[in-house]
Amino acid sequence: MSDRPGVSPSHESLSSVLGAIAQWMTRYRYARGLRNEMMECGPEDVARIARELRIGQSELASLAGKGPNAADLLQKLLVALGVDAEGLAHDDPLVMRDLQRLCITCGAKRQCAHDLEVGVLAENFRDYCPNAYTLQALLKGKQEKS
Repeated sequence: MSDRPGVSPSHESLSSVLGAIAQWMTRYRYARGLRNEMMECGPEDVARIARELRIGQSELASLAGKGPNAADLLQKLLVALGVDAEGLAHDDPLVMRDLQRLCITCGAKRQCAHDLEVGVLAENFRDYCPNAYTLQALLKGKQEKS
């Protein structure tokens, strides 16, 4: 708060800041809970899960620490491209898992979210998306079926 008389933060800006803090705390607690769940698994369980996902145990721990929403932009990109995410997950779960894994570890999430927000994600993803090659192949296969 300000020391100057008559100057106080607006209710809207204070609510916005408090909302952002609450959202961060929720994400932090959830991510911490995921790490704790992984810590409660025995080494055999972690090894089995990693084997089933076809990734290393350290990568599994890293991915789990990112939280449940880390691949949400992938779902939105698939919608923007007209790709049936449920159908892909059913027909080719390994491809879907690989898409998710790359999305989770992607360093261009800010650009992706911006392009989604302004409606140019389907046109621009090829410039930065680590899944661009696979998505292009999916789109090409979709066009050939049509």
